[in-house]
Amino acid sequence: MSIDSLRRSARTTVSGLPQGFWWLWLSTLVNRTGAFVLTFLSLYLTVELGHSAWFAGLVVALHGLGGVAGSPLGGALTDRWGRRPTMVTMHLAAAASAAALAVVTSAWAIATVVLLMGVAMQAVRPSINATIADMVPAHDVRRAYALNYWALNLGFAIASIAGGAAIFLGYRTLFVVDAVATVLCAVIVFLRLPETRPEARTDKAGKPVVEAEVSMFTVLRDAPFRTLVLLNLFVCVVFTAPWIGLPLTMADKGLSPSSYGVVIAVNGIVIVGFQLLVNKLTDKRSPVVLLSLSSLLFAVGTGATALAGSSVVAFAATVVVWTVGEMIHVPTNAAATARLAPEHARGRYQGVMGMSWAVAGFVAPIGAGAIVDGPGPGVLWAATFAIGLLAAVGYSLRLRKALAEDSDVLDRPAGDSVADRTADDSADKSSVNA
Repeated sequence: MSIDSLRRSARTTVSGLPQGFWWLWLSTLVNRTGAFVLTFLSLYLTVELGHSAWFAGLVVALHGLGGVAGSPLGGALTDRWGRRPTMVTMHLAAAASAAALAVVTSAWAIATVVLLMGVAMQAVRPSINATIADMVPAHDVRRAYALNYWALNLGFAIASIAGGAAIFLGYRTLFVVDAVATVLCAVIVFLRLPETRPEARTDKAGKPVVEAEVSMFTVLRDAPFRTLVLLNLFVCVVFTAPWIGLPLTMADKGLSPSSYGVVIAVNGIVIVGFQLLVNKLTDKRSPVVLLSLSSLLFAVGTGATALAGSSVVAFAATVVVWTVGEMIHVPTNAAATARLAPEHARGRYQGVMGMSWAVAGFVAPIGAGAIVDGPGPGVLWAATFAIGLLAAVGYSLRLRKALAEDSDVLDRPAGDSVADRTADDSADKSSVNA
């Protein structure tokens, strides 16, 4: 592929999206460029404050637990209050939490602040995803999610490098910089991002159409979406396991922590360097095919970790495989969520989906550590392979109809989603029983 063709491909990837999306993209980049807290939190707790590694792990888990509550909260606020107010409020809450970590020192205070930070950081994500679905044409939604995910990882890579270089300033200084960057993100959203929550629909006579009330329980009764959430939970568990299991496996093979640093850095390098190319190659492909493929890549990539021996290159190769799966899965799953959600409930749908990520972020580290300490790393990687394979089969068998490319779901009127699919599901069951 020539330089000119690469340039044309890049222009095609980033062209045609509304201006508001790029302000949102910029806010994501700014926010993640200053994201120092989670990156250096465990070192701060153990090296700076002298807490045990067990306490550091518990605090990180509390951040994930906060996300379990924050995601549905953010989804509900996104639909009731609006996208922009929810983003601004939760960004400011996250900034306040980061600033508080630069001040508090007691174990209980730190644990509480990190828990609240988890709530705020996860609560903002449904509003971001709903805003993208609101402002971007349906045929470009997956591309927009991929670009936003690229900004997130580009910012994280910058933060990791800059934070490591600036660590001599002190952990508390980094936390203050994190707070400032998050406030700047909130300012960009407040000044430049329009509110995109859909207005109430009207009938031919101009009278308001009363939308069906959608609660979290209503969302969970949506059978295809419930299946999508469950399968995403499986994938998230597989995706989260290497962040705990990989360094433990490499240490068990006698490799140094610096070797793990090199291997896991491959994840960010591949995403930053190749996300746009992967998006170009997968554009317009069937979401079911992409979700199945990404699950297989997660399964093969993590499962192959058991075969890496003591080779750093082999471990890095496994990371490349599941990272490609990550690049395919994240934007495709977000776009599938937007596709299944009625307009007036996009926040709640994204909130429930985000909760699956948060649950995996809380459960998978604990489970991975327990398996490595018990049966051993080989069992962990065999389990991730089996779970990833199960997810791939589930996407192919259970969601082919709901996410079909030629489905009328792209043009479905708001409010039809839950009722129609529940009725269809009941009809299918009746025909089977008959």
